Amino acid sequence: MLEDLTTAAFSPTSWPTAYPKGYAVVDVETTGLARDDRIISAAVYRLDARGEVEDHWYTMVNPERDPGPVWIHGLTSEALEGAPLFQDIAEEFTARLAGRVLVAHNAVFDWQMIAREYARAEREAPVRQRLCTIALSKELGLPLPNHKLESLAAHFGVVQRRAHHALDDARVLAEAFRPSLKAAAASGVRLPLHECRPLTEWSDRPAAPRIGQQAGYGGSRPGSWRPSRKRPACPYPNPGRYAPGGRLKQGMRVAFSGDTSVERELLEDRATEAGLHVASSLSRLTSLLVTNDPESGTSKVVKARQFGTPVVDEAAFGQLLADVEPASGE
Repeated sequence: MLEDLTTAAFSPTSWPTAYPKGYAVVDVETTGLARDDRIISAAVYRLDARGEVEDHWYTMVNPERDPGPVWIHGLTSEALEGAPLFQDIAEEFTARLAGRVLVAHNAVFDWQMIAREYARAEREAPVRQRLCTIALSKELGLPLPNHKLESLAAHFGVVQRRAHHALDDARVLAEAFRPSLKAAAASGVRLPLHECRPLTEWSDRPAAPRIGQQAGYGGSRPGSWRPSRKRPACPYPNPGRYAPGGRLKQGMRVAFSGDTSVERELLEDRATEAGLHVASSLSRLTSLLVTNDPESGTSKVVKARQFGTPVVDEAAFGQLLADVEPASGE
């Protein structure tokens, strides 16, 4: 019934030629939210250019570590122990994603988790663009009470059967994305597409215990599976803004925005080692913003424009890191 209603309401006589030729609606469940967390299940619904479902696929993945918040995703160590490793499903996953726009709810999270898994497997994720359904709902002006998937689903009359199960979440998202896509096409809305840069360099840090090494994981407190990481305070005073064409100087405050080819925390580590202050947000005191997508509408990019903060891409920043000027008096 949902298909009949949405088809009747959103069937433009001509489809925007600039729209993508296919979509991969994705959901991944993970051991947590940190950079060293792992994917434990993944689902993909493949849609054609006009949002018609072609097929779907689901797999569990052995994360080779404790499964994390079992109270959320329900996947225990026992259930995951016989599942394939990510490198074993990477080829099939690639076939599902290749040549399509990755669609997800809070897409930056799903993309980052996928990119890291591919990097660990010494492979390159085949995704080049992503679309966040939260951003699309804002573009369409949908009257949602919040940005939860359940609210988007309810708006389009989609029934969710198993929340936090990758296959059902992907199904729900696909059924909510289809009428959203048709509405966007009918109104000539520009889709909020973002470039995806596969990781080319990755360095693992110690993660949580592997499967079988920790008993009683199901009884751990919510939040205990989300490790925090604090950087040491920069020992140098901020000398001010970076002057385009000049050198970086120790103490300068550097912020990052968007995808990077080198894993973000590895890039931040190099900046810290060079004597720079890595800032998590952007203010009038920020010396430099590093982003590969200066036209994006992220809050950091918007603030950089407002404050006149200099902006360079990742490649230029890498060259600047090779010749950082010592702090005054050093």
